[in-house]
Amino acid sequence: MTDRPRRVLLVEDTASLAAVYAEFLRGAGYQAEHARTAQEALAAARATPPDAVLLDVRLPDGDGLSVLRALRQGQPDVAVVIMTAHGSVATAVEAMRAGAADFLVKPFSADRMAVTLANALERAELRREVRDLSAASGRAAFQGFIGAAPVMQAVYRVLETAAPSRASVFITGESGTGKELAAEAVHRLSPRRDGPFIAINCAAIPRDLIESEIFGHVRGAFTGAVTDRIGAAQAADGGTLFLDELCEMDLSLQGKLLRFIQSGTFQPVGSTAARRTDVRFVCATNRHPLEEVRAGRFREDLYYRLHVVPVRLPPLRERGEDLLAIADAVLARSAAEEGKAFRGFAPDARAALLAHPWPGNVRELENVVRTAVVLHQGEWVTAEMLPLGPPAAAAPATAAPPPAPAPEPARILPAPSAAEAARLIRPLAEVEREAIERAVGICGGNIPKAAALLGISPSTLYRKRAAWEAAAE
Repeated sequence: MTDRPRRVLLVEDTASLAAVYAEFLRGAGYQAEHARTAQEALAAARATPPDAVLLDVRLPDGDGLSVLRALRQGQPDVAVVIMTAHGSVATAVEAMRAGAADFLVKPFSADRMAVTLANALERAELRREVRDLSAASGRAAFQGFIGAAPVMQAVYRVLETAAPSRASVFITGESGTGKELAAEAVHRLSPRRDGPFIAINCAAIPRDLIESEIFGHVRGAFTGAVTDRIGAAQAADGGTLFLDELCEMDLSLQGKLLRFIQSGTFQPVGSTAARRTDVRFVCATNRHPLEEVRAGRFREDLYYRLHVVPVRLPPLRERGEDLLAIADAVLARSAAEEGKAFRGFAPDARAALLAHPWPGNVRELENVVRTAVVLHQGEWVTAEMLPLGPPAAAAPATAAPPPAPAPEPARILPAPSAAEAARLIRPLAEVEREAIERAVGICGGNIPKAAALLGISPSTLYRKRAAWEAAAE
């Protein structure tokens, strides 16, 4: 942050409005510079880059969108706020998709302008801080991870610090956040990098076979055991054993795993002879391990034995514009594999990617981008090409339908008075506005994200809020 007055480039061709807006800016503590045309605006921005731009959508020598695109190419961090009349809200929404920070509907008050500019400048400052942190740390990518968000910088530091030790690493995070990638990073950065990396998914192996998968078995131990077979514990000797979805492991096997961790010895299924091996443990789960301990599904002593270095992988929705960097990398890889000519994402596609909640995290993002590449042609992936509709929840095949509840006898309620009805029943428009404003507040002012969670398009949400503000003025 700087103590100097923030410089705002005001692009407005109507002299009377420009004078009013310049006075608004000076009253809010900004230093204002005025440009009347698109050409003047671009020349002024090149000469002295502004902190923010108040940009009219209609100019004598062009439109504000062309100025916006030129500004975004040369100065991607500048906060651009679009000014539009009521009839041009759709254009303002298009500008938001092209990279504008926000928009103001004319006529607007000085207070409204000040709040909008302050918010836009704050977001631009945060973007610069993230970029500077990334540049300082050199961690736009790390051991297969892509992303420079501060939450990922912390993950990179923990993985790098923990890797050289023998301490067990316990990775938590939602499905699709890259837990196995983190485990592989620990192995590659450790002194055991030349040893084997053996991964076992405890949720993907039947309970009656997982003990054999981990500890191996001897011939005749059970039906089908026609030869001796080594398990993951012996295969990982001198390397790393990664136990994914550990909280899915049966309690009886957890006890045997605990003995193996404490003593370094184990017995294959059907054998009475103990075997010794030297492995480093890395575990992962998409559950909350302490809650599993409290519920009696995970042994407390095993938890404290393995939960030495905790690593939490953040979901994709907490990683900001890392999402776009990952999407760009997946697009480049998929286009090369499929022989397609895609060069990148159109602005509306980037907005749609940022607005989606991504319950499946990076795995879901990879699937969405690859599907778009396989099914479409072109240079730019548009929002229409992205299969982002919420999937229908499939009922379990074996689940029987619940019995229909017995009908309750009809009850005749006394009709409420007019005053009581007015208290109990609120206008639908009022309920709708309350729901929208609450969603926007919960999402921290992120309109596309709030719209996605409400199940409506961002343009609809922008139009409704603009109409409410106009009615209030």
